[in-house]
Amino acid sequence: MKSELIVDVQPAEVSIALLEDSRLVSLQKESRSQAFAVGDIYLAKVKKLMPGLNAAFVNVGYEKDAFLHYLDLGSHYASYHSFLEQLLGPDRKRIPAISKMKLQPDIDKHGTIADQLTAGQELLVQIVKEPISSKGPRLTTEIAFTGRYMVLMPFSDKISISQKIKSTEEKHRLRQLISSIKPRNFGVIIRTSAEGKGAAELVGELKTLLQCWNDTISRAQKAKAPALIFEEESRIVGVLRDIFSPTFENVWVNDEEVKAQIEKYVSIIAPERASIVKLYSEDTPIFDHFNITKQIKSSFGKTVSFKSGAYIIIEHTEALHVIDVNSGNRAKATNDQESNALEVNLRAADEIARQLRLRDMGGIIVIDFIDMNKAEHRQELFDHMREIMANDRARHNILPLSKFGLMQITRQRVRPAMDVITTESCPSCFGKGEIQPSLLFTDVLHEKLEYLINDLKIKNFVMYVHPFVDAYLKKGLISTYRRWRMALGGSWRIVADQSLAYLQYRVIDKNRVEIDLKEEKDLESSASKSKNKAKNRVKEG
Repeated sequence: MKSELIVDVQPAEVSIALLEDSRLVSLQKESRSQAFAVGDIYLAKVKKLMPGLNAAFVNVGYEKDAFLHYLDLGSHYASYHSFLEQLLGPDRKRIPAISKMKLQPDIDKHGTIADQLTAGQELLVQIVKEPISSKGPRLTTEIAFTGRYMVLMPFSDKISISQKIKSTEEKHRLRQLISSIKPRNFGVIIRTSAEGKGAAELVGELKTLLQCWNDTISRAQKAKAPALIFEEESRIVGVLRDIFSPTFENVWVNDEEVKAQIEKYVSIIAPERASIVKLYSEDTPIFDHFNITKQIKSSFGKTVSFKSGAYIIIEHTEALHVIDVNSGNRAKATNDQESNALEVNLRAADEIARQLRLRDMGGIIVIDFIDMNKAEHRQELFDHMREIMANDRARHNILPLSKFGLMQITRQRVRPAMDVITTESCPSCFGKGEIQPSLLFTDVLHEKLEYLINDLKIKNFVMYVHPFVDAYLKKGLISTYRRWRMALGGSWRIVADQSLAYLQYRVIDKNRVEIDLKEEKDLESSASKSKNKAKNRVKEG
């Protein structure tokens, strides 16, 4: 299977698409200035205790108070609390050494929040679930620093090893190696990717994670709550850390700075594969070039079609996601009804597993499959769903089909589900139902080009338009586009962009910065000017 990563870097956000045999299977969007992301560490202040929930609301600086449950304090909270008292106490000049501490006994699992926290108390907390809908972030005081090969957890001496590492000899080797190099009072979780790695790589990452801890507590001592204390050096690299695999054939990036960051990261974890990171420098948008834009528009709607005319309908509610499977044109198939239902359900299961990863859907998912009478067919569908979901990195649980033909899946929800709007609003009327004549749009574009070149003196830029408009401008031997190029001069270009609506356009300068031309107002005024010119020509005639 050919796997590729495509990274689209825009001024406000970064989109990362994972392709398997040119088919989109995962899409992640990260704001370049996003706060309160999973893994971020804050110095926060307890705002209010909620004994009925056995939890506390904590001020981390977000518009909604964050939620901290008693169980999220962690079993090592007593040691953590003792350390914070020294770190944030009256004498803040000295940073206590955690390796010289005596760890306290674990707290009672069945205790109450009032036994451990008080209103106004300062805490070092980590985001474990981003703000979703009307809810604030969810927190933990079990601080963890995640690397490629291991997770470092202060206030614990335990070494845990991923269950996916099956070899007893390898487990023994890794446990001995980590126990010989880790400092006292630091726990380590060894990840699957550490299997077969040498001592130099593991020691290097452990030192990096320890430095992250030292930098974090140093900042915490000087900060005033609420304050962000630690975040990933590069949010892009943070996203890549969990999805990157050295088996990728290519990693395409359309930004030189981000390419350098990814290249540096790949050269550390897989030096022999650093050459797979490549710069995309064509004018055509990178997602259009790799046919991702079209796949996004066809995969994120309410209705998603798949093999032989069958389709699924996906509905989202606050509590759960509901998926309905329909046979569509498959109802005309020549097979008997039972075989046809099984085939549609199996293909629907493939698409649903892809959609769960693609949209990052979490919580409760209820699937209404086509009814099947035979028990062996229902078992086959259940086994098939478990098999294709095995590669899903998010924790999940699948229940067999109920007597009503419903399958229930719970899937780990850490971030809000990916919601991409696939319908397009009219850029001319904004839903009013009346627009200026489409033929006048070319006059608008020509006026914009004249304004850019003659008035603003910008001669090197790219104007992106809808593919239909691009085809119209470039049709024929002596096309409209060619005539404009000859008349206006300069090194500007017009390029198709599949993400634009029919009468939309945008302009990017040579530094990839968008030029704002206030297109909505100008479109109407330019169209009215064109009408006036036409009227004057009629009067003069």
